[in-house]
Amino acid sequence: MTDSAPLDEMVDGAGGVRPHWGGLLGTLASLARGELAERAALLDRHFVEEGATSLLPGGGAGPGWRCDPVPLILAPAEFDHLAAGLAQRARLLEAVLQDVYGPQTLLAEGLLPPALVYANPAFLRACRAPAGRREAPLLHLYAADLMRAPDGRWRVVADRTAGPHGLAQVLENRRALTRIMPELVRARDLRRHGPFFDLWQDALQRLAPAATGGGNPGVAMLTPGHASPHWYEHVVLSRRLSCALVEGGDLTVRDGALFLKTLRGLQPVDVLLRWVDGRQMDPLEADQSPRHGVAGLLDAARGGAVRIVNDPGAGFAEAPALAAFLPALAPRLLGEALHLMGAETLWLGDPAARAAVAGDLGRWLVRRAVDGTVRSVAAEALPEAARADLARQMREAPEDYAVSERLAASVAPFSGVQGLEPRPVLLRLFLLHDGTGWRALQGGLARALAVPDPGTGARTGVPVSKDVWIPCDDMTDMQGPQQLSIRALAIRRGTGDIPSRVADNFFWLGRYLERLESAARLLRAGAARLAATAPSPRELAELKTLAACLARAELLDPETAREVGTVPVTRALLRAVREPGRVQGLLGQVARLTELLRDRLTGEMHLALNRGLRQLAEELRGVPAGREEGRGLEALGHVSAAMLAFAATVAGLAAENMVRGGGRLFLDLGRRVERAQAVVAELSLALDQPGAPAQPARLEPGLRLVLELRDSVITYRSRYLTVLQPAPVLDLVLADEGNPRSLAFQLAAARDLLADLEAGGPSPLAETAAALLEEANAMVREVAAAPSGAEAAVRLRPRLAAMESAVAALSDRITRRWFALLPAPHSLGPAPALRLRGAA
Repeated sequence: MTDSAPLDEMVDGAGGVRPHWGGLLGTLASLARGELAERAALLDRHFVEEGATSLLPGGGAGPGWRCDPVPLILAPAEFDHLAAGLAQRARLLEAVLQDVYGPQTLLAEGLLPPALVYANPAFLRACRAPAGRREAPLLHLYAADLMRAPDGRWRVVADRTAGPHGLAQVLENRRALTRIMPELVRARDLRRHGPFFDLWQDALQRLAPAATGGGNPGVAMLTPGHASPHWYEHVVLSRRLSCALVEGGDLTVRDGALFLKTLRGLQPVDVLLRWVDGRQMDPLEADQSPRHGVAGLLDAARGGAVRIVNDPGAGFAEAPALAAFLPALAPRLLGEALHLMGAETLWLGDPAARAAVAGDLGRWLVRRAVDGTVRSVAAEALPEAARADLARQMREAPEDYAVSERLAASVAPFSGVQGLEPRPVLLRLFLLHDGTGWRALQGGLARALAVPDPGTGARTGVPVSKDVWIPCDDMTDMQGPQQLSIRALAIRRGTGDIPSRVADNFFWLGRYLERLESAARLLRAGAARLAATAPSPRELAELKTLAACLARAELLDPETAREVGTVPVTRALLRAVREPGRVQGLLGQVARLTELLRDRLTGEMHLALNRGLRQLAEELRGVPAGREEGRGLEALGHVSAAMLAFAATVAGLAAENMVRGGGRLFLDLGRRVERAQAVVAELSLALDQPGAPAQPARLEPGLRLVLELRDSVITYRSRYLTVLQPAPVLDLVLADEGNPRSLAFQLAAARDLLADLEAGGPSPLAETAAALLEEANAMVREVAAAPSGAEAAVRLRPRLAAMESAVAALSDRITRRWFALLPAPHSLGPAPALRLRGAA
């Protein structure tokens, strides 16, 4: 490494402030003491609340990255020089990729060694087109990592061609700074990010094959899914580019073309923007076990039915050793020398390079020659034994290694506890090919360089990034997309445009939200009854029925439910809430589905879910452990109230913020199915009273509890005052379509939703829901007409069990029809008709 001191981005060598930093420092100086640190904390909280961190259990409470409140400022002329140099570099890499995946002239002429091509794991033979140059570029999006050396020149230290990450951070950092540090942003006239993304959206549309015929091209973004560390970025970019965010399972290749599987049917995909490793895109041609691919995808791309950007084989250009050959390849392929040099790189397969390194290994960073995913190692920082072992491996297989010079990166001011402090910085700039040339994003992403582990090269801690500012000047040209001619779009409404996977996730989000709400009502009822110092016989009877309901909801174990002792039940409920168990499991499922549906939820909806889940997690942590039953019951009441408020907020936002159809339809359908099952199960348990004949007095505690759990106490009292009888209770809970907590309301809503899904056609599922609704009314009519309403009500239990099974079967049929896309199951031989009254 050079002995020169690193250059300071803000201060010149004479101790003065560089001109383009002056205005920023003046604004920072106007802040009160300690305010900069407070703004940094607000930025962290902003990213947490906006969902930049995972909601999943174990995902951590902090953001996936941090944004420093102090930006990195580049002079306009300097940035334009970098943009021009990187555009030339992108053209060179494109030419290399076209040759490697085409005629391979560079190999034949000895300008590229075969060891760097065929040993490269990112070289995909399936992407070769030996006949000649392709119609579209292999490289569509390009990024480069740069460091400023002590001599003041920027050097490229890494090329990003497979799937350059960081664009969402660029957008979100600027948005966060505008919100948290408005005085900084208002003080400067900055070049904007928007035109770059407008150009990108337009370029994706233009990449569609000519067969699209001027229509509305189908553009999709392929992501590995919510388990990817870049999931948030994929969500942000898909929204900004107005393209569908899909996973491998959402796509299929039919007759050589790519389609998105939706509820409406197969929708063509003309352009696929990928964030999946090229080696995992097609299980029929992958070199390794694919996890996110689509069978036949590469064949469809070769046939020209779909354009994949960046090309699956573009990752080849990220090979660290390739940088050693670029200065010589530029005159050969471009007819000009490189304008922007990289860090000096040597490939150890060259004897001259081995001789240059042998005498002074300590001044180099050692890297794998063809695998850019392996971190570099500073040989000088290794322990003696490890350094000797590395030297031995390099002697035995020199062609597997490359070395690059160790640069002393420039430093930039970062906010710290004591104010501004200098830290080494890495700059990433992004470029886009718009169909005619390369355009640079007017800004970028800067990152503080943490001190790496000397043995592994790994850097610990949350990455600290910076927004990159380019001040406007009079010479700045406005960039924007050209007018794209698209024929008039047909008006279209309906529910079928979402993928089946998304509909499935909405359906189960609705079910888990309903389970969470039902658990809250059960916990609230339990806390109220367990707090009584001397429960009456009626209260004990209610507690027994409630314990059975709690056991069904997996909030109590069956053995404790049978004991019905107030102290054991109290402790069991506190454990269920405090420790990892049913309640936290439900929250985890809601969080998981919220992550999966992040790209489908409005900002308000996601923010409500995000904040609500975090607040509920805090409430659960506040429930006392141990044997503090009294304080625990009070906390249990607070937790249940918070859970109910959360469920009501989400339901209200869904009703007001989501289009009636698509995701909202399946969200609502999931809630209706889940609530219908709960109503039937709770009523069946309430009617489970031993002894014969059945007496109204024995049924009263259970019926009273059912009214409470179905939030129907006030309605019942307004109709019948204090008289509690089986028929009126059953009518309100089972058959009253005007009661949003009744079984009839759920079945009628499910019937209408299922009919809407078929868009006016016949709907066997809707007919099933209608038949179940008629059965609910029939049960109430029979109880009302019976001489003994109590006995007739108790006789309903087998029919209620059959009803619960029928609702579960309806849910299974919904899954087969709309999510698994399977035909209805058929039995071999005559199948008996479903009988809901058979046990009456």
